[in-house]
Amino acid sequence: MWRSALPVILVILSLALPPVQAGEPAAAIPAEESARPPGRSGLPVPRFVSLRAGEVNVRAGPGFRYPIEWVYRRAGQPVEIIDEYETWRRIRDWEGTLGWVHQSMLQGRRNVRLEGEEQLLRGEAARNGTPLARVEPGAIGALRRCRSDWCEVDFSGHVGWLPRDSVYGIYPDETLD
Repeated sequence: MWRSALPVILVILSLALPPVQAGEPAAAIPAEESARPPGRSGLPVPRFVSLRAGEVNVRAGPGFRYPIEWVYRRAGQPVEIIDEYETWRRIRDWEGTLGWVHQSMLQGRRNVRLEGEEQLLRGEAARNGTPLARVEPGAIGALRRCRSDWCEVDFSGHVGWLPRDSVYGIYPDETLD
């Protein structure tokens, strides 16, 4: 009898949060939700972080009782924290997909992901800068700094500059030195 009651309990608990479908675009977040004060950690929300582990469960809600909706399988992926609830963080990835992960699966290290098409990693922050390497879409690198329209990124020891608008993991007006 206890087993048959469990799904009903989970359904009732899940009604406490607005439903979010995997793959829901970022624009679908209600304005009142994005205007919430900073979470329990006291850190700014929203903010970029990266996935700590090579396998990270993303849940439908903030707790182990919520079902796993999908699993990230690559450490270092940049994600954006858009909400906090106790030890849980609601994240948005580069595709706009939303979900909840435990804070222990995230790290403050800033990484970026190359979006769009292949880019040349340049020795200087300029379109005519010396080409150093080709970077493929989806490549993840450690963000070092950004100035103006360019970001300095380390891809496994290859350090150079990419146009800011070609990477996911930094805000358009954010500066890092």
